Amino acid sequence: MCPAVRTQRLPTVVVALLIIVLSVFSAGLSAAAPGGRSAAPGPPIGVGPVGTSLIHGDLASTDSTPLRGPGRTARVAASSIPGGACAATFVGSDGLVVSLCTKFIGLRPPQFAVATVVLFDPVTAAPLASKQLTKGGLLGGVYGYLDDRDRVVVADGSNSILRVAHRRTPRGWQLFIDDRVDLGRHIPAGDAVTGLAPDWQGRVWFATTNGVIGTVDAKRRVASMRLPRGEKLGNGLSVRPSGASVLSTHALYEMRAGKNGVPYPVWRRAYDRGPARKPGQLTWGSGTTPTYFGPGGDGWVAIADNAIRPNLLVYESDTGITVCSMKAFGTSGQGTENSILAWGNSLVVPSTYGYQYPPMAVDGPSSPANAAFTGGSTRIDVTAEGCRRVWENDDRIATLPRLSRADGLIHAFGYGPVRPGIQQLGPVYYLATDFETGRRVATLKVGDAPFDEPLELTGTIGPGNSMWQASLGRMIKISG
Repeated sequence: MCPAVRTQRLPTVVVALLIIVLSVFSAGLSAAAPGGRSAAPGPPIGVGPVGTSLIHGDLASTDSTPLRGPGRTARVAASSIPGGACAATFVGSDGLVVSLCTKFIGLRPPQFAVATVVLFDPVTAAPLASKQLTKGGLLGGVYGYLDDRDRVVVADGSNSILRVAHRRTPRGWQLFIDDRVDLGRHIPAGDAVTGLAPDWQGRVWFATTNGVIGTVDAKRRVASMRLPRGEKLGNGLSVRPSGASVLSTHALYEMRAGKNGVPYPVWRRAYDRGPARKPGQLTWGSGTTPTYFGPGGDGWVAIADNAIRPNLLVYESDTGITVCSMKAFGTSGQGTENSILAWGNSLVVPSTYGYQYPPMAVDGPSSPANAAFTGGSTRIDVTAEGCRRVWENDDRIATLPRLSRADGLIHAFGYGPVRPGIQQLGPVYYLATDFETGRRVATLKVGDAPFDEPLELTGTIGPGNSMWQASLGRMIKISG
């Protein structure tokens, strides 16, 4: 932490908008690779285009894509003001862009901070249509995916799993609910769906804030179990052909579904959750989504814990045996709310320590109460003999970054270097960083905070060297 830097308060109106947005959501393959790196297992039947249909890039949550990003020739190609912040963006087989957004004001019925599916024009980025969902919990309107019919699969506030389709009518584009599965008695009152992901057996896995883990099969049968009392979930699920990885605020689980669809733990590994929530994280516990990587694309699973100096923990996916453990960060901020990026046997861990979330968006007080958002990312390579840090930089990334296996670059939005008196107010940049060296290769100003505050939102790399990334106020298309 740099003592010369102090946190600058955001204007009251900006804090109000941030509270509205973040009270509803938090931050969420066969391409050849340099050096013989292998990609994660391909998606199952029932999922849309490779690289643009899943929040974390693939079901292994590697946050990587086979598509090339804007890179060194990046430019702002288009933008629009959708009236809300869009936490996850997908591109369908028809080329249309669809996002899971939180509208600041919903109209049917009138209310604040409503999860909404929004369809965007792929050229102009203009909103074409929107569908307001039933208002609900923290992440239900964030974690979802695009199926093989270009329908958004998402949970709404009534704890139903919806498939939202789009069509063109004589009056223009329309979004509509094409299918609904009620999770009913499986989710207690006051709980809400946090994670949602398909698997290779045609099921949809779901997880709730208070620890219910369940599946819905092709015949719409729902089955569930519950984690030990007090264990919560604030992140998504990662899935591989044989099961799913679930990370609670206390432990990492490798789970499978029985013949009746009921999930059960294959192994459990508790981790150091630290003395309290850290500034720059939303809950007291790990802020990462589990990442499958390594041998066969899913032989290992990685998380970062919430120790005072966080540890990168890598386990064998089948057995839970520790492959390696080391301090996740050296010079970077000591904590992360972001998913770990993976390519082959290499991991990239971005720091969010000190990122300034509104007080009503987080779960309890942090320790310390605030800290400088110093940022930083680090690459760590893993072998059966242990972990080794390859590089660490000072990139202040403020979105969930995306790694392109086509161009070897890490693409994100973020801020410039830390300056005295300034934390998150000022210019916002598109950043491209070389995966091999950690060096910045492109910096493009895309806007100014607070209007374009990146909010740790998730973007996507689409066809044509394009990147779609939302900010607090806009949907932005960057082209190369």
